[in-house]
Amino acid sequence: MRSKIYTVATLIFFAGYFYSCAPKSKKETKIEAKVELCQGDYYTEAEAVKKLAEYAKLYSNADEWNDRAEKIRAQIRKGSGLDTIPESDWHYPIKVIRGAKHKMDGYTVENIALELKEDYLVHGNLYIPDELEGKVPIILNPHGHWFKPEDYGRFRADMQYRCIAFAKMGAIAFTWDMYGMGEDTSHVHRSKESLEMQTFNTLRILDYFSSLPNVDTERIAITGASGGGTQTFIASAIDSRIDVSVPVVQVSAHFFGGCECESGAPIHKCGDFETNNVEIAACFAPKPLMLVSDGDDWTKNVYKVEYPYIKRIYSMFNATDNVENAHFANEVHNYGPSKRKAAYKFLAKHLNLNIENISDAKGNIDDTNVQLLKVKQLMVFPDKKLSEDPWGDE
Repeated sequence: MRSKIYTVATLIFFAGYFYSCAPKSKKETKIEAKVELCQGDYYTEAEAVKKLAEYAKLYSNADEWNDRAEKIRAQIRKGSGLDTIPESDWHYPIKVIRGAKHKMDGYTVENIALELKEDYLVHGNLYIPDELEGKVPIILNPHGHWFKPEDYGRFRADMQYRCIAFAKMGAIAFTWDMYGMGEDTSHVHRSKESLEMQTFNTLRILDYFSSLPNVDTERIAITGASGGGTQTFIASAIDSRIDVSVPVVQVSAHFFGGCECESGAPIHKCGDFETNNVEIAACFAPKPLMLVSDGDDWTKNVYKVEYPYIKRIYSMFNATDNVENAHFANEVHNYGPSKRKAAYKFLAKHLNLNIENISDAKGNIDDTNVQLLKVKQLMVFPDKKLSEDPWGDE
């Protein structure tokens, strides 16, 4: 009788445990947010420092950190719902729909949609250098939460500037719509599946470009700002094909992202397990990682809190030369000119790119002397209406 009671109790315990860690419906997410979801300013800055000190006691060498990193990766996959996506979707033969192609000065911009699974399209822009000799690097560019009509997603000026610069430096660059945004009008961005599907998109995009004969699969990078920074460090943590990572204005010990696509699923906390975005970013060790931060948002402490913490982990691998922080104390939350210049230098160094192609005779970098395209010119289906801003005036 006693053993039967224990068995029933055990089943109830594990049923509750796995239920609590599974992705929630929108209604359930609101109920469980304080318990299982770490969202927005989940900790104060002081509390976050104490949490990092607690985490630091869990590992003191590379092997111990690797064990911790594997647990973090497993929780990202499980908590986001990636583990429940059918195998057939992961192996679906990706199809390409080609839109307009724009021949520019030294590079081409091609509007393409990728069918990543049956009847499911992701729309984007491919920036290709004119002279493709042998295998070249590719740099993936997820965008952040900028949705005003004149300053929208993958079409933004700063996105065009950096993708053009990457092409001029000798890399292929690709940028695409967030889930439920841009030309994806069939889904809702702020929904319970947003984190799962947005990460699925990135990994499947990696599948596609890794299969191309002119892509150097030993030189794959990813960089994005804000919500694009979140997608940068999440993808970098769980996909070993990425070689260089530059998350911009997003890695924070106290802030966990304010959108469902960043923290709307239990990737940070489950039962007794808990982590934060600093540790997720550190899962990339010992590969080249640059944190870009500023003094006007949740990355204001990176130079003295998050970066030293991650650098300690890199020291366990004798790889501190591979991690850097470009901090701009007097700047705001964006991927502005000085932040782009820092990223260019780091990516050129680790991907062997020709930074002189965007520099003057004195070595000054200027990525703005280029022709930007209008939104309609960059759309795969220019007759469509773009998805509307899910945050109003934010």
